[in-house]
Amino acid sequence: MDVYEAVDTRRAVRAFSDEPVPKEILERVLAAATRAPSSGNLQPWHVYVVTGEPLAELKKRARARALAGDAGDEREYPMYPAELSSPYLDRFSAAAAQRYTALGIARDDPGRSKKITALNTEAFGAPVALFCYLDRAMGPAQWGDAGMYLQTVMLLLRAEGLHSCPQMMWTMYRTTVAQTVGADDGHTLFCGVAVGFEKEGVPPLRTGRAGMRETVSFIGE
Repeated sequence: MDVYEAVDTRRAVRAFSDEPVPKEILERVLAAATRAPSSGNLQPWHVYVVTGEPLAELKKRARARALAGDAGDEREYPMYPAELSSPYLDRFSAAAAQRYTALGIARDDPGRSKKITALNTEAFGAPVALFCYLDRAMGPAQWGDAGMYLQTVMLLLRAEGLHSCPQMMWTMYRTTVAQTVGADDGHTLFCGVAVGFEKEGVPPLRTGRAGMRETVSFIGE
């Protein structure tokens, strides 16, 4: 699979099979991803790979919190700006409608929020979850580095025939995640990434993207 195909076929999958992911593939992907861009070569990320019984227990504990109506841990950073305006709000609303309709959750379902969170805490059935942390001393530039690193990981996963789904939701249950992976207070959870093989028979969801001309300006010849 060339890089264009990997980019074109990468999407946030929300239905994974329980087929195990060989450890050697994960090691190959994460070793190659160390070449991701990093300003000053700080490589500010630290990733925990969770599988098997530890992941099952983490899912169980997070799901219990969600179904109990737990609002989650205090946010360490906002997931989105407090006020979204057009065109960002339009894109967000359209994608959300597509996403949860595909999952069979109606917009007017009174239990919508709880159902969405419960699905997320299951990592959509994925047998592997990656948790990316950064040292609290790091600033916006290093958070950008972490984003480039995770994109590199997700494209390499596609090259191996795997899919992924980045999940900021895990920051809502960061204390539960930290207890599982042993992360110390000097690090903050950036996000989780569900990893696995896509479940067969589930219609794929591909959200739209703004046209290149909407987000790119060419200056000069």
